[in-house]
Amino acid sequence: MKKVQLSTLVALGVLSQPVIALDEPNTATIAISLAMNYESSVDIDAYWLSEKLDGIRAYWSGSELLTRKGHKLHAPDWFTDPLPDHPIDGELWAGRGGFQKVARTVLDSEPDEASWRDIRFMMFDLPSSAGMFPKRYYELSTMIKALDIPHLKLVDQHPISSEEMLFDVLEDISGRKGEGVMLRRVDAVYRPGRHDDLIKLKKHQDAEAIVIGYTAGKGKYRGMVGALILKMPDGKEFKIGSGLTQALREEPPKLGQQITYRYNGYTDNGIPKFARYLAVREGY
Repeated sequence: MKKVQLSTLVALGVLSQPVIALDEPNTATIAISLAMNYESSVDIDAYWLSEKLDGIRAYWSGSELLTRKGHKLHAPDWFTDPLPDHPIDGELWAGRGGFQKVARTVLDSEPDEASWRDIRFMMFDLPSSAGMFPKRYYELSTMIKALDIPHLKLVDQHPISSEEMLFDVLEDISGRKGEGVMLRRVDAVYRPGRHDDLIKLKKHQDAEAIVIGYTAGKGKYRGMVGALILKMPDGKEFKIGSGLTQALREEPPKLGQQITYRYNGYTDNGIPKFARYLAVREGY
């Protein structure tokens, strides 16, 4: 955001009295399995563990690559041509800490060939395959080995013996800048919706909020955005400045866009503590 643009926002009152202009919602949906948060009452023996990847959920329909909300991802033909004509559930990933790169690359309506070379389709389930998870996982593993394509990978999943082991793995992954762990119930068929067939566990928490305004930057950020003013689903408002790069302060997310932020618990007033910006999440 250039200085003259920031001045215009001030003149219009956007910084103090924001007005939201939301786009028409996209109602496209796909039937995928969604994760619940971990609770200590979980029967560890009933699950296999994998790393939770810091990417964008991707569903191969058999003909198109889609986000979890059903939006089409415009991948290059070479990326999707080797994929079979049946559904695959997975994640588009660029390595630990690569979320921003994934978001910049895969949400572009004009695919950048060079950037897509750094993206991998990490596959973890076969939604249309009958049977419990070990059978589906074996079929997926066999398929990926037969394809032998560098950007098509299998997410490693394995049994876990105790909650102590679970938290040891979580600590190790977090120490290597991973996002967390996933638990997938082995005695369940693939079914859509949010349930305990799929469970996530992270050392930190992520959430979404809507951009409703901005504060003016000070000091070295004078003439730019100092912080985003956000509204949570429960109506509470708070500000985020941490995690904003200079480029984002010059050209911040638009009013009405949904962003993802990371935080560590809540204050007594229900406001996220140590909140920091991650990325725009609108349309995933």
